[in-house]
Amino acid sequence: MIAGDLERLIQLLSRLPGLGPRSARRAVLHLMKKREALMLPLAEAMARAAESVTLCSTCGNLDSHDPCGICRDPRRDPKLLCVVEDVADLWALERSGAFKGGYHVLGGTLSAIDGRGPDQLNMGRLLERVTGEGKDVEEVILALSATVDGQTTAHYISERLAGSGIKVSRLAHGVPVGGELDYLDDGTLTAAMKARRPA
Repeated sequence: MIAGDLERLIQLLSRLPGLGPRSARRAVLHLMKKREALMLPLAEAMARAAESVTLCSTCGNLDSHDPCGICRDPRRDPKLLCVVEDVADLWALERSGAFKGGYHVLGGTLSAIDGRGPDQLNMGRLLERVTGEGKDVEEVILALSATVDGQTTAHYISERLAGSGIKVSRLAHGVPVGGELDYLDDGTLTAAMKARRPA
């Protein structure tokens, strides 16, 4: 039998993405073995983050400050705005170092099956940021997933911004760096062929 507090910890950890009950059990055992060096600092960091981290009211990023560090950075190009589904996508783009403009986190994609319409997403704030009076945005880059819901959302945003004079672009889809054609699915190959450019 596992003690009540340990069982509760295992149950909570098993709810995290990528962790099932067995992985959570192993993680708890490791934390207990490294109580002073790992478990107590982790618990303290989690408690601190729960109190201080909030959503940025400008872009929707997670940060200890509002607006977040990205929105406050004067080196960012205010003419470029990259629209992403969630904070994980923003962090992935930041990790790459490939983008130096601003971001806007939608909080998901449009999905008729899940009952998610524009009102359930951060869509109104996006339109306000882009088309509001005195705004600097010249290009909106749609960095949304290549799923049906992602493409539906991209199409919806493109339609809403049509006629505004703002350039709307999408990330290219296709062959990943280091990818072999033989291992790619048909959809990826089709997207790569359509997005071809001069050599």
